[in-house]
Amino acid sequence: MLTLKQIYDDKAKVIAGLNKKHFSGAAEAIDEVLRLDGERKAAQQEKDAAAAQMNQISKSIGMLMAKGQRAEAEAAKAQTGDLKAKIAEYDEKMAAAEEAQTKLLLTIPNVPYDIVPEGAAAEDNLVVKSNVPHHGGDTVGTWVGEVNNDEAKLPHWELAKKYNLIDFDLGVKISGAGFPVYIGQGARLQRALINFFLAEANKAGYTEIMPPTVVNAASGYGTGQLPDKEGQMYHCEVDDLYLIPTAEVPVTNLYRDVILDEAQLPIKNCAYTECFRREAGSYGKDVRGLNRLHEFSKIEIVRIDTPEHSDASHKEMLEHVEGLLQKLELPYRILRLSGGDMSFTAALCYDFEVYSEAQHRWLEVSSTSNFDTYQANRLKCRYRRAEDKKVALCHTLNGSALALPRIVAALLENNQCEEGIRIPKALQPFFGDDMIR
Repeated sequence: MLTLKQIYDDKAKVIAGLNKKHFSGAAEAIDEVLRLDGERKAAQQEKDAAAAQMNQISKSIGMLMAKGQRAEAEAAKAQTGDLKAKIAEYDEKMAAAEEAQTKLLLTIPNVPYDIVPEGAAAEDNLVVKSNVPHHGGDTVGTWVGEVNNDEAKLPHWELAKKYNLIDFDLGVKISGAGFPVYIGQGARLQRALINFFLAEANKAGYTEIMPPTVVNAASGYGTGQLPDKEGQMYHCEVDDLYLIPTAEVPVTNLYRDVILDEAQLPIKNCAYTECFRREAGSYGKDVRGLNRLHEFSKIEIVRIDTPEHSDASHKEMLEHVEGLLQKLELPYRILRLSGGDMSFTAALCYDFEVYSEAQHRWLEVSSTSNFDTYQANRLKCRYRRAEDKKVALCHTLNGSALALPRIVAALLENNQCEEGIRIPKALQPFFGDDMIR
């Protein structure tokens, strides 16, 4: 969540940033945060004054008793009793103001960086790079020609049936829509991608973590899924546990209430997990097949870093994800998200999209974000500076490297040929063949 220092240092900038995110009532919310802080400070001052007065009177009691002034000593004792009661009242006022302030801060999103584009929706996102000519941004790589919109190409749900790779109907039978069953070469392709992505993350210096896939509410609040995405998370009410929507939640929460040494940073972790999302309100043709699932596999990369180095860390993460797409020989583009399309917690976010030649559209496969101190403030994730030994908030970052469903969709659709479905060269050692037949 936002720090009070951020708000006091530049209230106008904070409000402007919240307006860029299209957060309704930004000015009123920030004013209320400051009012509650003023209330807490006033109670603190009253408490400090009462405590000082009580200490002074307490010192006089012994002197009065020594002089035989028992009545005056008893009156002083009674006065200290009254002051203790007042101090307890001030403590209650401070706690109430602080609790109300924290509850309000939890509902206020992060402030976007200055380079975040203005805009209310995905249409306002800025394409910054693509390996496909004429699709915006800087053209990179050696992708030959335009993407192929051959009408004869089958969508992945038809290819999955043709080659017996994925059974969507069986998934409906045993769980419901959005829970596919991978079969034979389809299951092998999933496992190959998972192992490939983990191997690439290991080469890039990420430590693999195998975390739980259920978390408590404190973990959800720590990374900002709660209270913002409560309706999108699967909640096990009896145990008050949540199925994770991404490995970001458990892996980042490893550092909740931790003070790190600067020499330990940056911390680079990765994790493969199943992810669970209710995807409430998602309807229409764009959710068919693997396009939008309730359960899916994903490899997440997570970094904890110093404020001075987090921008460089973010760039390294972007390069890592881009390298994966290049090795998978997919047409891709990178977008800097507009204020209105960013997540609640992000200060800066880039999406990676791959082109689906059968569906004739771009599919999001990764979001890579810098959260600045927003998550760290919730988590109380801090580090001790080497130079002056002062404790400061870390920066947290994460990204999908990569989410599997739409990668699988694009690989199947873009690589179909008469012989079967071609497997990219980098993936062949993991898949064990050069073709799905």
